[in-house]
Amino acid sequence: MGELADFHIDVLKEIGNIGAGHAATALSMLLDKPVDMLVPEVRFLPFEEIASCVGGPEEIVLAIYLRVIGDAPGNLFFILNVNSAKSMLKDLAGMETTEDDSLSEMELSALNEIGNILAGSYLSSLADFTHLSMSPSVPALAIDMAGAILSYGLIQSGEMGDQALLIDTKFLEGSQVINGHFFLIPDPGSFNSIFAALGVDIR
Repeated sequence: MGELADFHIDVLKEIGNIGAGHAATALSMLLDKPVDMLVPEVRFLPFEEIASCVGGPEEIVLAIYLRVIGDAPGNLFFILNVNSAKSMLKDLAGMETTEDDSLSEMELSALNEIGNILAGSYLSSLADFTHLSMSPSVPALAIDMAGAILSYGLIQSGEMGDQALLIDTKFLEGSQVINGHFFLIPDPGSFNSIFAALGVDIR
């Protein structure tokens, strides 16, 4: 992955931007209000650095996890901290939230639906660009330490690649900025399939 040129990263960032556009449109329809999203950064990182991106392995986070099924199988995580999750519910969805770190069943259901829309939008953008068959499994939602959630994904899939594609996402609501992180972790060999479909030879 270190041999990828800036051009290839730019292609992946453009896919991320298109996915963000699709997600913003879908969320706008769901919430009946304008939603703006930005993708400020797209980069590769080793699997063991994922937890540090969200505050460390012991940081309590909310994650939407799903398996990617098809020509380039893998794992997809949408991770944000609890404060960001509550801000998303309050500022984007207009829901009343509790003052503490707990989340009600209604809040969790809303976050699961939002995360499902976001994950599906990014995945469909990648599938459209690559012409690969890539579909999401039913998403699972968890609130736990980041390290535990990533370990759970590893146990569920039985294997996980050692590289992740990070797509940072910012949701804009007035002066509010809500940060989220997508991590696409293809199974071993799936990155080669994705880049081959984009016309990039990785050896």
